[in-house]
Amino acid sequence: MNVHTASATSTSENTPSVPALEVAGVSHSFGANKVLDNVSLSVPRGAMVVLLGLNGAGKSTLFALITRLYDNVSGAIRILGEDVRRKPTVALQRLGVVFQSRTLDTDLTLAQNLTYHAALHGLSGREARARAQRALDIVGLGEKAKTTVRTLSGGQSRRVEIARSLLHRPGLLLLDEATVGLDIGSRESVLKIVRNLAATEGLGVLWATHLIDEVAPTDLVVVLHKGRILYTGGVPGLLAQTKAESLSDAFRILTGTASGSKAKAEAAS
Repeated sequence: MNVHTASATSTSENTPSVPALEVAGVSHSFGANKVLDNVSLSVPRGAMVVLLGLNGAGKSTLFALITRLYDNVSGAIRILGEDVRRKPTVALQRLGVVFQSRTLDTDLTLAQNLTYHAALHGLSGREARARAQRALDIVGLGEKAKTTVRTLSGGQSRRVEIARSLLHRPGLLLLDEATVGLDIGSRESVLKIVRNLAATEGLGVLWATHLIDEVAPTDLVVVLHKGRILYTGGVPGLLAQTKAESLSDAFRILTGTASGSKAKAEAAS
């Protein structure tokens, strides 16, 4: 079941070498406070990229720039080759987002929440209902389509939001701290669904988190600390660079938040 056929296509979108997301030289300040400093990263199609950083690292600000909640006045942000400043409508049509805050109407059913959102994308009633059901099936909640949101667990609600983000068939999926407040079983379920979407549907995924245990050995990792990118690459490369035995130790060494004289010496080397 494919959810990745976009409603509108472009030459760049049909070029496999064009990444799902490209951020190049982006900085952002709030007054005198510089929260992003020359940030560059890329999310390939069909890949899960984990944006790993402590709270306050700048992850949510970067997401706000990608989604045009803020205007990037430096650098460039492109979604499937389309610049978000020059062609915001075209670029954002290719983007699905799950924000940290919950945004479902708890008094409506799952199907009603999704079909309402589909209508905002200009989908007809029949097409909206069909896509809503397919999306709910993908996240394992197809049988609960007529259930009200308020009866769901936190993990199930999050899966509905993921389903909603797929309705317009995006090529890029952004998730900002999507597992906050969930128990470990629900977190694992959400992560499994998202990784499966990247692997089977060709979606590029940028997953922002401060939880190191959400990084899988096969994920690409971007470490963001105090507004700067400290590392981009695979987990094995990060371990090799920091000479650490675990990802947790590697992160602490890289960011200078490690404790102990040995770790501090490694961070300074």
